[in-house]
Amino acid sequence: MQEEIRFATFNVCNLAHPGRRLYDNLDPYTAEQVEAKIAWTARQLDLIDADIIGFQEIFSQSALQEALSRTTRFRDAFHVGFDPDPALDKLTPSVALVSRLPLAEPGRSYAQFPPGVALPHGARDADRFARPVVHAVVQATPSVKIDVVVVHLKSKRPDFQARSTDPTVGEDTQEYAQACLRSLVRRGTEAVALRVLLSNLRREYHRPRVVLGDFNDTADAVTTDIVLGSGAPQGDRFYDAFRLQPQAARNAAADFSMLHEGQFSTIDHILLSEEFNPVLAGTPKVGEVVEVRYFNEHLSAAVPEASDHGQVLARIRLFS
Repeated sequence: MQEEIRFATFNVCNLAHPGRRLYDNLDPYTAEQVEAKIAWTARQLDLIDADIIGFQEIFSQSALQEALSRTTRFRDAFHVGFDPDPALDKLTPSVALVSRLPLAEPGRSYAQFPPGVALPHGARDADRFARPVVHAVVQATPSVKIDVVVVHLKSKRPDFQARSTDPTVGEDTQEYAQACLRSLVRRGTEAVALRVLLSNLRREYHRPRVVLGDFNDTADAVTTDIVLGSGAPQGDRFYDAFRLQPQAARNAAADFSMLHEGQFSTIDHILLSEEFNPVLAGTPKVGEVVEVRYFNEHLSAAVPEASDHGQVLARIRLFS
């Protein structure tokens, strides 16, 4: 029987094939740049050595599959991922899940918000996630199935109402502030939609749940707190894996997933349902967090092909 299960979240930073323009302000990757990025990603995957990994910023699922094929540990892993909808006005990255453990059923994608959740009237794509959520059921042991959800919530990048090539757009203080507010509202609405989705999974299946993702906010932010389910019944709440690990395992000096303009922060999180929190009474527990590690050495090394995020790994000891 498997004694430990390892979950990780990995924002790869724009994994795509060469020649594709991903953003207006970013030149398409050359073949050499893509080759270097795929090679770095493959090496990092073997270094992390997780059982289940949630990925963000995948512009091409086949590019991710190429990286997997170059690993030692993930060549035969199960892959759940769906390329961005080519019919959308704007090319957006997608998420993916890779598991070395078997899947109990085919994975699926959630693009639409649950009924009753929507952005304010007039917002673009008011009833859908900017990056559809991926959900898979992992067969952790012969008797334990785990619902694993991979997410990438809206960034803090200002959301201007209209695209423009005018370099002065955003220089107006009020315009910039309102664009930042639109991003916050979208991220908050996505957090509400995710919270409803997670509650629905619990109500329908009553299985342990794990969320892997780039939340574009810290663990104590309001948007993350919405997903955690603050105020919800105990059985429907989630817990930050970092805070569940033993105090002795924490190393605050290295616990970050972002380094931006000299500031350290963690916006990539692994959230666990109460089945992984042994101090709580009630629902039978399936395991406990042993350690959370951050793979972030590359953030200060200025490696062009590396991700601009650190990777987060949670080791969980399974109970027999």
